[in-house]
Amino acid sequence: MTNPTQHQNRQTKQAWRSLTRISLFAIVVLSFVLHALPTIAQQTQVRFTTTAGTIVIALYDDTPLHRDNFVKLVREGYYDGLIFHRVIPEFMVQTGDSATRHATPGTLYGDGDLGYTLPAEIRYPQHFHKAGAVAAAREGDDVNPEFRSSAAQFYIVIGRTYNAMQLDRMRKRVAEATQSNFEYPESVAETYYFKGGTPWLDKTYTVFGEVVEGFDEFSDLSLVPTDANNRPLEDVRIVKAEVIEK
Repeated sequence: MTNPTQHQNRQTKQAWRSLTRISLFAIVVLSFVLHALPTIAQQTQVRFTTTAGTIVIALYDDTPLHRDNFVKLVREGYYDGLIFHRVIPEFMVQTGDSATRHATPGTLYGDGDLGYTLPAEIRYPQHFHKAGAVAAAREGDDVNPEFRSSAAQFYIVIGRTYNAMQLDRMRKRVAEATQSNFEYPESVAETYYFKGGTPWLDKTYTVFGEVVEGFDEFSDLSLVPTDANNRPLEDVRIVKAEVIEK
């Protein structure tokens, strides 16, 4: 006959074995989920060393055409030596015009490109124009109704915060531009409320990455003195762009 102590010990061991099996199963499931969900650290990253500071950009895997084209240009050294030719406070900073490698004072830039465009890869609301977002520049809606992207020119969102009334105006603006019943999901709206961005560009430009290091210092670039064409009076240049090998 089993005494109460032996019975209790057996129950404890059985419970522990069951708990161990459940714990191991939970760990396996969690590991699978975490492995299946790409993190910023797992995504392709590019380091831009500029005269305004160094930033690291993570490229999104669900915009592969833009990601692969960007990596190709970086590895070819295309961006090395280019300037940020368009800088607007509380909005964005733009670069990628090949003509700016040998920029002359006072010249207006922004037309230089590579002779091809990329199909839009707009993944909204997964990716939107929050502060630090990296997006492709493009020709205007009147000549580019498909929102195709520039091959080389891109901008980094500086942005500002918006209250509910302002954001609703932005929503209507996007809805008109896209001829859709456009809305800002709660998580997106909260980001614009508290962290800022450029919400009126959503669903019309491809966001293909974000700054993950160095943004606070780099964002001061938007405050430098500029001329009537929004070009900094003192050139801000990309010294080196390089893919971070892992």
